[in-house]
Amino acid sequence: MSALTDPIRSLGRAGLFSLSVIRASKPSADLFAELVREIYKIGARSLPIIAVGGAFVGLSVTLLGYRALETYGAANQISALIGLGLYRELAPVLTALLFVGRAGSSIAAELGLMRATDQITALGLMGIDPVGKAVAPRFWAALLTVPLLTGFFCVMALTASWFQAVQVLGIENGTFWQVLRDSVDFRTDFLTAFLKSAVFGGTAALVASFVGYHAEPTIEGTSVATTRAVVNASLLVLMFNFILSAMLFR
Repeated sequence: MSALTDPIRSLGRAGLFSLSVIRASKPSADLFAELVREIYKIGARSLPIIAVGGAFVGLSVTLLGYRALETYGAANQISALIGLGLYRELAPVLTALLFVGRAGSSIAAELGLMRATDQITALGLMGIDPVGKAVAPRFWAALLTVPLLTGFFCVMALTASWFQAVQVLGIENGTFWQVLRDSVDFRTDFLTAFLKSAVFGGTAALVASFVGYHAEPTIEGTSVATTRAVVNASLLVLMFNFILSAMLFR
């Protein structure tokens, strides 16, 4: 029976925790200072892995797509494949997964250590809301930075794709950019990518914060919480991506 009730109980606790994060997000100078600090920690420090990941995705998908399209005499349409694939699916999902591995694990580990060293309890004893102090800035920082990281991922992927297609495979430069411009719609594709990434970023931050905040107050509990945060957040990103794609691209 507990195998059935435990997941439902955990889901309810996660929902209440998410509401408490929203309630605790009161505009203040302290929240703004923490927000800027978290944007640097989980956003700016994630740029190298996003850049490398985006570049290699652009190179790999261009090579694969070129070989498939060349069979049908449509190799000059490679930029349409890259643009639509990136904005609709690859960029939001892969950026979110890289963010979960890089920053989500850090959020869970930091909050787990705060729980293990009684810092969260100390904040409550001092009359400071620990959710507003430790969780809310991380949530809003992820919500703001993941869409920006997705845009950076797209820039790196398209640059690498252009290099592979034009400089290596011999696609005409003007054709590459013209086909890309004609195939990608600003509202349907570009804005959808940023909507998806905002959802993924908020989800990843909430999952990592919830698991880390409620971790067992031991070093082992922090380790388990970090692993659980990465696994659960990654699966939720993939699940929400399917749901959003089914809703937006009918």
